[in-house]
Amino acid sequence: MKSFPKPLGTKEEADYLIRCKAGDKEARDKLIEHNLRLVAHIVKKYNMTDKETDDLISIGTIGLIKAIDTFDDEKGIRLATYASRCIDNELLMMLRSNKRLNKEVYLYDPIGSDREGNEINLLDIIEETDTDIVENIVLEEDIKKLYSVIGKVLTDREREIISLRYGLVNRKEVTQREIANKLGISRSYVSRIEKKALKKLRECFDL
Repeated sequence: MKSFPKPLGTKEEADYLIRCKAGDKEARDKLIEHNLRLVAHIVKKYNMTDKETDDLISIGTIGLIKAIDTFDDEKGIRLATYASRCIDNELLMMLRSNKRLNKEVYLYDPIGSDREGNEINLLDIIEETDTDIVENIVLEEDIKKLYSVIGKVLTDREREIISLRYGLVNRKEVTQREIANKLGISRSYVSRIEKKALKKLRECFDL
């Protein structure tokens, strides 16, 4: 697969988005160029031949361009997250269109295989989450921010409950009842603390 430029930094991307919205063609081209790696990343899951992959990248790039042209940063989501949906939609429309030339489309029709050789179908692709799609590009940044925010905005009790509840300590998620037994408090109290802590985290991440 071809090598593409690295994604832009958060501030740099924001600057280009402002310029692009103002009609700056060069800024638009930069946004397209530096998000081609995202297109290639999404195309990988289809596990096609080199020629088919190149075709899919071309189709996916159309979705990327649509995303850049319609992106609204005031909605509080990242360009990469929004673009991944547009790219996937463009690819799925193309696959469905090609299928209809031969026969009716079924969600369980095989369309390729993953890197482990397992057969995948349209339903697998549709059900894949946006986080899975862009995780290799933006997840590391989010994880660093998450741990930083947890340490700054949560109380010791909130931090302990969130860490246990979502497996941040040993990667094993614990139920509210198990936490309640461990800490000697009621399950409803654990639930209230968890909700309060999650509200704080959502506000920090603008979710």
